[in-house]
Amino acid sequence: MKFKTLTFQNVDGETLSGRLDLPLGAAPDAYAIFAHCFTCSKHTKAVAAVSHALTRRGIAVLRFDFTGLGDSEGDFSDTTFSSNVADLITAAGYLEAQYAAPKILVGHSFGGTACLKAAGHLPGVKAVATIGSPFDPAHVQHLLGNAREEIEKSGEASVTLAGRPFRIKRQFLEDLDRADMMEVLPKLNRALLVLHSPVDEVVGIDNAARIYQAAKHPKSFISLDTADHMLGRPADAEYAGSVIAGWAARYIDAREKTADRPPAGEHRVVTRIGRNGYRTEITAGSHRLVADEPADMGGTDTGPSPYDLLAAGLGACTAITLRMVADRKEWPLETVTVSLVHRKVNAVHCRDGETRTGKLDRIERVIDMTGSLTAKQRQRLMEIADRCPVHRTLRSEIDVVTTEKSPTDEKDA
Repeated sequence: MKFKTLTFQNVDGETLSGRLDLPLGAAPDAYAIFAHCFTCSKHTKAVAAVSHALTRRGIAVLRFDFTGLGDSEGDFSDTTFSSNVADLITAAGYLEAQYAAPKILVGHSFGGTACLKAAGHLPGVKAVATIGSPFDPAHVQHLLGNAREEIEKSGEASVTLAGRPFRIKRQFLEDLDRADMMEVLPKLNRALLVLHSPVDEVVGIDNAARIYQAAKHPKSFISLDTADHMLGRPADAEYAGSVIAGWAARYIDAREKTADRPPAGEHRVVTRIGRNGYRTEITAGSHRLVADEPADMGGTDTGPSPYDLLAAGLGACTAITLRMVADRKEWPLETVTVSLVHRKVNAVHCRDGETRTGKLDRIERVIDMTGSLTAKQRQRLMEIADRCPVHRTLRSEIDVVTTEKSPTDEKDA
């Protein structure tokens, strides 16, 4: 995944640190903002995993650190729920000025509640998704424990959250008390997706029910099943991101990306791999897919292997070619199923009978055709299968020209 590191100013002139995750190979279909959980940062694993899932569906994601957290400037003790909402609105304004207005807001826990509040101030936002979010911002007060009494009495206190000390001031509590989500949610007027785990021990599932009941349609709920609050298992975060991306596609208009369209007759495929593992993102025109290696090869088996994709190309070309011929000749071909296996075999066993040494690549292809075809028609289609364009390419001499692209300001993750 490619990304850009960026900064922008909050309403008090302090610099907030952000990261814009971008889809591979083409301009984004839409932009989203991800708001992290209380006292977390833009680098939280759940934030990164959900962001990656969205970019694979063509959605660029701005994730940033709220004031006083992560790499952002400011004093956390001076922040409130309202200042978090203001940071979100500022981030949206920056995104609109530099790229395009965000159409999607995604928030985890406290960040999700902030997204619900901020959406009403952002006319370009079409959809909001919350993950494990509290209905009432004041829900975070339970994290303060006995420190609440000291805060109310002395004006501030030090609280340990997620193993780190934070100073909380009375203004934070007072601002929470003023937040009224029953005033906000019925007027949301945006598509809403609520994701929550029924075993969330930090923010109970009843919060999801209250958010869902207070909001008006269109609204949807997705159970995160056995996931913990922080989506600690990569599979849970990946699932949440994939669901959000698929759901959001209904509410955004994918614009024509003429500036990124290759010249007529040119079909561009772009692949990109990051620092960890073998998972590789692929774009082929406007289509996005993933390649990987099986677990026994050190991969995570999240997509077909490169050789599987090669065989799939041959199989697809075979089926399409037979379909075209049958349609043109008006033959009663119903379906074509092509099964393929790639193997490395001893060259001496090559069926052309030539004497060879070493290993040879072999693709074994089995074609199953249904329909009231005559024996002659079937024989002719089998002959044509060996002359499909990809088959001819694989049997011919191929010239691969490799050059290195000059470094750019876009980074790889």
